Amino acid sequence: MIDSAGTPWLSFGSFWSGIKLVKLNAACTAPSEPQEWYDIAARPPEPCAPDTLAGNSAIEAPFIFKKNGYYYLFVSWDFCCRAEKSNYKMMVGRSRTVTGPYLDKSGRNMRLNGGTLLLEGDKNWYGVGHNATYAFDGKDYLIFHAYDAHDKGRSKLRIEELQWDNDDWPVVGGKKQ
Repeated sequence: MIDSAGTPWLSFGSFWSGIKLVKLNAACTAPSEPQEWYDIAARPPEPCAPDTLAGNSAIEAPFIFKKNGYYYLFVSWDFCCRAEKSNYKMMVGRSRTVTGPYLDKSGRNMRLNGGTLLLEGDKNWYGVGHNATYAFDGKDYLIFHAYDAHDKGRSKLRIEELQWDNDDWPVVGGKKQ
């Protein structure tokens, strides 16, 4: 992500320990010096859960998109790569600054299990996630993978137009509100 001041940032996500953001050097080859690191999203683990199981704290695949004066943080929750047992879903929050805090529609911080549901699986597509968001020819698009319920849960590429409601929140496959 290149912020409004032209500064490069890298967001990356650990399945177990949350989403991080680091400021990069001008060449985008290493963290800038002095280093600036931020925790921008996390899901607290279940009490007493073993470290080897993400349980209900799985979060990964961050993507930051600037639109309407906000930075939108898209993340994927839960589990991919399990065909028909995949329950991956996309969550979103936004901030006026690239470093956060990223808040969902109800004002919950994404560092504290916040996130507004953008898209989840259904009878046609099991899990959906690991998205990117791009603008082409004046339209915004959500690009992601999903597990096809009509093809043995095989992973497929999907592209959906991304629209924005009256409060500047992203909407997929629905009417603007």
